[in-house]
Amino acid sequence: MKIIGIGNALTDLMTQIENDEVLNSLQLPKGSMQLVDAATSKRASEATRHFKRTLASGGSAANTIHGLSRLGIETGFIGKVGHDDLGDFFEKDMINSGIKTHLRHSETSSGLALALVSPDGERTFATYLGAACELEDTDIVEEVLKEYDILHIEGYLLQNYKLISHSIKTAKELGLRVSLDLASYNVVEQHRDFLNEMIDLYADIIFANEEESKALTGMEPEESARHLSKRVDIAAIKTGPGGSFVAMNGEITAVPTQKITPVDTTGAGDLYAAGFLYALSKGKNAYECGRTGSMIASEVITHIGAKIPGEKWDNLIRLSR
Repeated sequence: MKIIGIGNALTDLMTQIENDEVLNSLQLPKGSMQLVDAATSKRASEATRHFKRTLASGGSAANTIHGLSRLGIETGFIGKVGHDDLGDFFEKDMINSGIKTHLRHSETSSGLALALVSPDGERTFATYLGAACELEDTDIVEEVLKEYDILHIEGYLLQNYKLISHSIKTAKELGLRVSLDLASYNVVEQHRDFLNEMIDLYADIIFANEEESKALTGMEPEESARHLSKRVDIAAIKTGPGGSFVAMNGEITAVPTQKITPVDTTGAGDLYAAGFLYALSKGKNAYECGRTGSMIASEVITHIGAKIPGEKWDNLIRLSR
């Protein structure tokens, strides 16, 4: 099975903050993803430059595709970057991870996601999309999509109705299954009507955490999973340390997760989706899909950033079988 992702091609600047005062000073709600302009991005970066930082390619769908590639799945990614060092860094990192890149380029500078990691591991994003948000429906072509079996698309693209509707409609017409990660509760709230339309028309697989699912359905996790099971083939509602509820074949399965003190929750949902889709591609049942998703997510939160160190993957693959 081959899986392609479409999403914002961003480079993550991971910053460990000492307390949440900096979030208040920058007017960033804790745990949210806020879109900012270039000037605000620069101001936020400068205000936090004295903290410990790391640089890594990121973006929700790109993180999921990275995980799938590390698990041995053939993968591809479509996004847009600028003609600059950040764009080159992003592309090289994807290629080095075994991902087939279908990147488009823009004269605008590449996107940067400043990820502020609180002491409790919660992350808050100030995201300058830059070239990433210039990805257009015309950049998504049948010749690329037809090489794959599943399209995984991130909810952050809901900012562009034309792009997301064209992408998933084309994928469905080509026979691909459509996997949609809802991405952020504030994005869901802003685009609920359009999102509901896209889910009912095209989605096969839905990933959401409890805040996102409540923003979409107004329901608690298990009830939300049951509701979504009537609209899509598969729905996975993540509840952090509470595990997840997986709706598959009309049944709801509660999947526990191991208790871990997080270092950084960045990428937890993205890597859950990677583990889940990997298990699904191997024909696993709802419990095993949720278990594998939780296992991969539990590993990534013990590290700073949305990438699991290379030496950890062999054991994760063994445990996923």
